[in-house]
Amino acid sequence: MAQLIQLDTFESDAGDLTVFEKILPGEIKRVFYIRGEAGHERGGHRHLQTWQALICISGTCRVVVENTETQEEFFLNSPEKCLLLAPEDWHVMNQFEEGSILLVLANTHYDKDDYVFEPYPQLMSYDNPIS
Repeated sequence: MAQLIQLDTFESDAGDLTVFEKILPGEIKRVFYIRGEAGHERGGHRHLQTWQALICISGTCRVVVENTETQEEFFLNSPEKCLLLAPEDWHVMNQFEEGSILLVLANTHYDKDDYVFEPYPQLMSYDNPIS
């Protein structure tokens, strides 16, 4: 189940230092970022094995997450917020503010066979996600 985590941040006159450690199970094996475009969506899948951590390091975005039990939405609007996604968490990222950058850390290397593109049928259809 998705979990919003507040990352440790250390402030000084020279700027802030935000630390990401001991969040993902295993090791970080892949890091990528998405430069979101206003009015567009990303994601629309879940994984078989991969855990992911999402941090909007610039700007804002919304992440809609559903699994076999619930559907939730999270607003990532601070680089100190980290959304941890379990493999079973179907997720869609949208409502990107122009110029947003979403950083994603994963505990597996890319494997196209790890992606599941069908949403859970027992919950709200993705065609009608949380507004």
